[in-house]
Parts: sequence; structure tokens; C-alpha cells
Amino acid sequence: MKTNIGTLDQGIRISVGLALLILFGIGWIGAWGLIGLVPLATGLVRFCPLYRVLGIHTCSHSSSLP
Repeated sequence: MKTNIGTLDQGIRISVGLALLILFGIGWIGAWGLIGLVPLATGLVRFCPLYRVLGIHTCSHSSSLP
């Protein structure tokens, strides 16, 4: 599996995912806050299946795994 998420994209995904999960955890937003698991997971593994389907790569080619 090749990485297709760059460093900036990764940081944004992890931040947004954690923010949504924290807001859910403290009760400010409903159960839809669990959607934060998606950007958190894709940020941690640096791979987004939707990016692959659409042919999007936000990382440099040299940081991609074979």
C-alpha cells in the first residue's frame, strides 16, 4: 500500500479527527462526532482510499512506499 497523504494533509486530518472525537467525548456534539475516526485513521496510516480512486496524491513521490 503506497502512501498518498502528505505531511500537511496528515497533520490536518489528525487534528480534525482528534477535535471531533474530543467534542464528542465532552458531549458538545452528537454521535456524528465519531466520524472523526475516519480522518484520524487515514492520517495515522497516511493512506486514503478515496484519494486512490480519484488519483490524488498530496505527498511527494520520494516519500511513497513501494
